[in-house]
Amino acid sequence: MSQTFDPNDSEQQAQGYPAGPGYAGGAGYPGGPGYGAGYGFATEPPPPPRRNHKRGLVITGAVALAAGAVAGGLIGNLNPTSVSTATATSKTMLSASQIASRVDPGLVDVVSTLGDEQATAAGTGIVLTSNGEILTNNHVIDGATSIKVTDVGNGRTYTATVVGYDATQDVAVIQLQNASGLTVASLGDSSTVQTGDSVTALGNAGGKGGTPSVAAGTVTALNQSITASDEGSGNSEQLTGLIETNADIQPGDSGGSLVNAYGQVIGMDTAASSATQLQSQSGQTAEQAYAIPINEATTIAKQIAAGTTSTNVHIGATAFLGVESQPASQGSSSGFGGSGFGGFGGFGGSQGSSTNGVTISGTLSGSPAANAGLTAGDVITSVGGQSVATTQDIAQVLVKYHPGDSISISWVDQSGQSQTTTVTLANGPAA
Repeated sequence: MSQTFDPNDSEQQAQGYPAGPGYAGGAGYPGGPGYGAGYGFATEPPPPPRRNHKRGLVITGAVALAAGAVAGGLIGNLNPTSVSTATATSKTMLSASQIASRVDPGLVDVVSTLGDEQATAAGTGIVLTSNGEILTNNHVIDGATSIKVTDVGNGRTYTATVVGYDATQDVAVIQLQNASGLTVASLGDSSTVQTGDSVTALGNAGGKGGTPSVAAGTVTALNQSITASDEGSGNSEQLTGLIETNADIQPGDSGGSLVNAYGQVIGMDTAASSATQLQSQSGQTAEQAYAIPINEATTIAKQIAAGTTSTNVHIGATAFLGVESQPASQGSSSGFGGSGFGGFGGFGGSQGSSTNGVTISGTLSGSPAANAGLTAGDVITSVGGQSVATTQDIAQVLVKYHPGDSISISWVDQSGQSQTTTVTLANGPAA
């Protein structure tokens, strides 16, 4: 099967950015944030000049029917009826242009600054509340050290903070600072979506900002499972229960709206084919794109907004360990220092060492790991008392931790000696 990108990060690879944590460009997304290669290493070249790129998820492997139904339940108080909504429910089917005029005001453009990579990544978000709670993909903000959001409805730009995220489901909620009176998106019920339904995808295609792009299509399949992978590093994550569509979703659309024919958001744009088009069995070309059902996305968002942590849901600031891991498939190191999968990436195990664990290629000067005495070539064997074999294992352990928390870390140094100490986690990039 052709590879697929999530509308926000495949461009990083083309621009020479090392594969980021997990999803290229984000928790497990191509060119994802996290602290990128060379962060804090004097022997490596200085960071490249600031560049703008679109966030995109690359999908590899077979697409298969996922077992079970998609989790239901609308977000409730995150979409209050007392505020202005972008779409008053229509009783008649609307054209793509009519849908755009109704839905656009409930969208935002998201621009994440990726720390010492000296780069920015563009994506999209959906307005959940009038005071600026925004739903987006985790990989859109993964690794961001600062986030700027422009509301399409009023044209104003805001600073945003991360409320929380679920990297395994690629869902995040961010909060705009000092926002009020925003137009809230009208959310539909994704459990009613059927194959063949007309849909329209809207978002920040190409990361250009301004008037959202419009891509019309139909629902081609439901409950789909995909493997999201970074074309450059081969890091991958799995997403399930997705809506498949032939709408032409592009890099930068990640976090945007997939809307039904009545102007209601029924999915969040998340991934699309890395090839411009795929050849169908009939010999015709067809787009292949994926969206997270809005019921599932808002259920997670509601949990995040309530401040409820879980095995996969992280609330608040990201904890930072400050080590880098060397992907086996590349010559550049990838940062991993955030809780959740963001900033870690699944690069496998010891990569060249006979000791089971995660070999590090270096540490960030002044970071908790550096202060503990870890250096390039050391193999981390446990974090928080839990054995780790991959960077994803470390990320999963850190989900429940926050900056300022103390955590034990064990490793085997290059002389073969086992070491254990307790470190205080620092403040790191989002996700």
